[in-house]
Amino acid sequence: MAQHWQEILPIDRYIVSANGLLYDYDRKVLTFLYQPLIGSTCLSLYMTLWAEVEENRLWSESSSHHLLMNLLGMNLKDIYEARLKLEGIGLLKTYMKKDEEERSFIYELIPPLTPEQFFQDGMLNIYLYRKIGKNHFARLKRFFSDQQVPKEKEYLNITKAFQDVFASGFPGSFQYLQNVPSELEPDAGERFIGRHEQKGIQIDLDTFDFDLLMAGLNESLVPKKALTAKVKEVISNLAFLYQIDPIEMKNIILSAMNEAGEIDIEELRKGARDWYQYVNYDQLPSLIERTQPHGSRVQLTEPKTKEEELIRYIETTSPLRFLKDLSGGAEPSKADIQIIEEVMFKQKLLPGVINVLIHFVMLRTDMKLSKNYVEKIASHWARKQIKTVKEAMDLAKSEYRTYISWSEGNKTAGKSTRTKPIRTEKLPDWFDEETPKKTDKQADKDTDFAAKKREIEEMLKALDE
Repeated sequence: MAQHWQEILPIDRYIVSANGLLYDYDRKVLTFLYQPLIGSTCLSLYMTLWAEVEENRLWSESSSHHLLMNLLGMNLKDIYEARLKLEGIGLLKTYMKKDEEERSFIYELIPPLTPEQFFQDGMLNIYLYRKIGKNHFARLKRFFSDQQVPKEKEYLNITKAFQDVFASGFPGSFQYLQNVPSELEPDAGERFIGRHEQKGIQIDLDTFDFDLLMAGLNESLVPKKALTAKVKEVISNLAFLYQIDPIEMKNIILSAMNEAGEIDIEELRKGARDWYQYVNYDQLPSLIERTQPHGSRVQLTEPKTKEEELIRYIETTSPLRFLKDLSGGAEPSKADIQIIEEVMFKQKLLPGVINVLIHFVMLRTDMKLSKNYVEKIASHWARKQIKTVKEAMDLAKSEYRTYISWSEGNKTAGKSTRTKPIRTEKLPDWFDEETPKKTDKQADKDTDFAAKKREIEEMLKALDE
């Protein structure tokens, strides 16, 4: 992943554009609905860019990122990270033009969803509910709701239609209308000021294996025509939101079929949510960053040593991908994925820290993930407020003896600290603790582990190339 200084510099120029008119009511939507998901830094960046666009206009004057840094009181790295989050959540589009050694950007502000769209989105509303809790979510629903128009049976609709009020005239000559069609359109290179209806978050359809899904569906139970474009969009979003594979999605689809042979989208959403809560102890998914946040990375320069290369890889790889890579490309089991997700959600550990935990535990326990062992170390790291990959590595080294006692259930651990334990299990490359002398048996075991170690080293090297 490219670093921020490769993507943006203080001298780079930018112009702010609005995709449509931004209304004052949008500020409340951004503050109460979006801010819990993206944070105050992102909201501050959006509001500042908005302020640069004159009222009732769609373009700002050109500015430098150095000025933006001064306005926000932020460094360029934080601005870049906030920009990426705004792009991901659907509030910003970024365009870049490069002329020789100069770069210029257009930051196009996207209006937020309406409250109705947000609360019916199917993804953002779930993440918000998980973030702020049931009571505050219900309060926000009341805040963004109001009474409906009285029912028709109580009030009779007597509104006149257009044709009942107006008529079209027919002048005697149409000569003056010859050039009207072109005059009705905006001039070249311009557009009318307005606002397009925004759409919710849509996950790319390519991220879900629809071929595998179709192979498992019976045509007599689920006709191909039932998988409409809209249904596929919902399936793709639900699969991302709840981490549902095609096999499990098949069962959820079957439960959402109605008598007309169609897939009921609301039943599909409910079925996916119920399935996730069933396997996750009535919890809902959280919105988390895919990789270690830039602000918590330690390997900011180009790596020069193998350890720095490994740190870079750990910081820029998602836990799911890291788990898959450590397994030689094999898909992780549902049980392993659930262990990692629970640790991320409950202990609030950052992705890079989770990767170090996975690395340490799997290589120490013969490539197996023990739930109790993982949770115990994760809880310890959370209490220690471990935020970076280096901190996690250092703590694993210093607390190694304690972790040994946890894995073996040794109740007397910690009473003697003079003698280092003789370890026969494999440890990560970064674990550079002095190795004691070994017996012949231990040497034979270490030879086996060394072979596995070389395989993983070669795999990690191949990933970085």
